[in-house]
Amino acid sequence: MDYIDTHCHISDEAFRGEEEGYISRALDKGIGMMLLPDIDSRERDDMFAIADRFPEVTRPMIGLYPGSVDGGWKQERDKMLEYFDRRCRSHATGSGCGDIVAVGEIGLDYHEGREYADEQKAALEWQLDFASGHNLPVNIHLRDAMGDFLEIIRRHKGLRGNMHAYSGSIESFRELQKLGDWYIGVGGVVTFKNASLADVVKEVPLDRILLETDSPYLTPAPFRGKRNESSLIPLIAGRIAELKGVDIGEVARTTTANASTLFGL
Repeated sequence: MDYIDTHCHISDEAFRGEEEGYISRALDKGIGMMLLPDIDSRERDDMFAIADRFPEVTRPMIGLYPGSVDGGWKQERDKMLEYFDRRCRSHATGSGCGDIVAVGEIGLDYHEGREYADEQKAALEWQLDFASGHNLPVNIHLRDAMGDFLEIIRRHKGLRGNMHAYSGSIESFRELQKLGDWYIGVGGVVTFKNASLADVVKEVPLDRILLETDSPYLTPAPFRGKRNESSLIPLIAGRIAELKGVDIGEVARTTTANASTLFGL
């Protein structure tokens, strides 16, 4: 079976020097493509270096992570734009900026407080406009901020994107679907005992679900607490199959088709 991990941090220091082994283990388990979210200028070079080392099986995103947004976020935005322009020139194709598949991971995160909430909202709105202007989907990181996010999306109707590590309600997902073309990213949390995400997954149509690991984080059971990686995607797919009452092959086929459609793979 073929899978796509739509969100993994292979350039994380947890895998330093082990990247080839990571990729090999993923391929052995049928994960044929891995998407790499951007964080900020401190990590961007390392992430794109992975994309350049493994161009057959990885694709990069570009964006400014909400946890990296502070009073100087516009300077970070300018660095992102400079990088984007260089990448477009060096990887030019007839259809756009080469291998960049999305603007992400971007969003809102109030878990550690709201000190930079206004800056996060401004950065998100700018990046939503940027994505729309370049005909790219968005990959959203959202934590403890659904109300503000929906308010912003109501001003940006018609976007297409993925709600990475979705933790919202079925009602919030249905509201998003009224405002654009949205998918939810489902990772290891769905395998956790008593995870509320399981109930949401039962209700969300399979053709709106993407598989992801967020490696090295959010490792699925029975390996919770250990380092996560893309090779564990079949455990997530298997749990979704149980919840939906379908064969794991259907989960693989449908989620791969979903990812291919959204990210233009």
